Amino acid sequence: MDDLEEIKKRKLAELQKQQEQAIQQQSQEQQLQSQLEQLEAVVKQFLSKEALQRYGNLKAAHQEKAVQLLVILGQAIQQGQIKEKITDEKLKNLLKQLQPEKKEFKIKRV
Repeated sequence: MDDLEEIKKRKLAELQKQQEQAIQQQSQEQQLQSQLEQLEAVVKQFLSKEALQRYGNLKAAHQEKAVQLLVILGQAIQQGQIKEKITDEKLKNLLKQLQPEKKEFKIKRV
C-alpha cells in the first residue's frame, strides 16, 4: 500500500511541475508578444502609408519574416540610422536583402 501512495505522490508532483512550466512558458510568450507590439508601434511611425500596407501584407502571409523585418528596422531606428519615413521602395529593397539567394540549376540532357 505504501508503494501505491508513493507513486501517487510522485505523479502528483510531476504534474504540478509540468503545470508550473506551462504557466512560466505562457508568461514568457506574453512578455515577448508585448515587446513585439511595442517595437511594431515604434517602427510603424517610420513607415509611409504604402510601406505600412506592404508590412501588413507581409505580416499576414509570413509572420516570421515580418518579425525579422521589425527587429532590423527597430535596431536601425535605435541606432539613429533611420530618421525619415521609409518608403515602399526602400522597404522592398530591404525585403529583397532578407531573402536568401536561390541557387539555379541547369539540367543538360544528353
